[in-house]
Amino acid sequence: MAPVARALAADPRFDARICVTAQHRQMLDQVLEIFQLRPDVDLDLMQPGQDLFDLTSRILLGMREVLAQQQPDVVLVHGDTTTCFAAGLASFYAGVRLGHVEAGLRTGNLRAPFPEEANRCLVGRLTDFHFAPTATAAGHLRAEGVESERIWTTGNTVIDALMWVRERLPDYQDSRWREAVGEVVWQRLAAAQKVVLITGHRRENFGQGFEDLCHAIRSLALRHPDWLMIYPVHLNPRVGDPVHRILGDLDNVQLIRPLDYLPFVWLMDRADLILTDSGGIQEEGPSLGKPVLVMREVTERPEAVAAGTVRLVGTHPQTIIDAVEELLTSEAAYRAMAAASNPYGDGQAAQRIADHLAEALKT
Repeated sequence: MAPVARALAADPRFDARICVTAQHRQMLDQVLEIFQLRPDVDLDLMQPGQDLFDLTSRILLGMREVLAQQQPDVVLVHGDTTTCFAAGLASFYAGVRLGHVEAGLRTGNLRAPFPEEANRCLVGRLTDFHFAPTATAAGHLRAEGVESERIWTTGNTVIDALMWVRERLPDYQDSRWREAVGEVVWQRLAAAQKVVLITGHRRENFGQGFEDLCHAIRSLALRHPDWLMIYPVHLNPRVGDPVHRILGDLDNVQLIRPLDYLPFVWLMDRADLILTDSGGIQEEGPSLGKPVLVMREVTERPEAVAAGTVRLVGTHPQTIIDAVEELLTSEAAYRAMAAASNPYGDGQAAQRIADHLAEALKT
């Protein structure tokens, strides 16, 4: 959402104000700093041990006060988080028009990913202005009965954010990245033949799914000791416990703390291959020319799969092993995937959203 906030702040047609829930306090603060944004309202709702019941109810109550005080003409929400859904529901209750950025993503399975698929489907029923990142996403909305005149295909703002940050990477000294990843990882990056960046945190993979994907990574590390695998481990113990238990004794698997957005973009750019269950990385990786293997059975971002920049591998260990080894041992296979065109945008999505919104609000 940062590129949208910046575009609206620079546009005299809008009086734009930023409200954050701080659903993920640590991740939020560093993003605000990077993009030079200052929230007008910070609900600061992060609590230890909170579940979806707690978070949803607290966002609803918090947004009730915000909407009463700010009296906005329109509220913009982004993506598929609990913040997106609950803030959208609060706007509906308050009779405020709603714009959904990154609208129309669908897997067709309400529990995969959970709760994200339900969040974006539910908020879609409440939305007045749908800003779809791709033609496929816009098609999903039309199939659900949304009128074409309420849908705009804009590209995805995640590409705007990525390009904005990537342009600024050369402004930083190597010491910035060395400090972020740690001395051991920094030294091993210089010596590694291949670098695989790994992220994994999806709820639908909790349990056996994480056990399986960790065993796949372990097998790859043992078979290829000159490859370096870097895994910024999510703070959730249901992720961290199996990851550290299965992978913690391997020198060429480096388990590090979660990275801020800026060094994470640098590390994506430095990696040869990305192994993930994340949503946004399926868009960011191809924009950097990196093949992405997705450890999920379904994806709400099928455009990259169709384009050949992303491949679904699930969590079955042998499937993951075969896919990684094919890409990192076959130059032709790697080149074909790395060179495929990115279907997610040109870095101008935020400005398109501002322009479309200004026109829509005239009526």
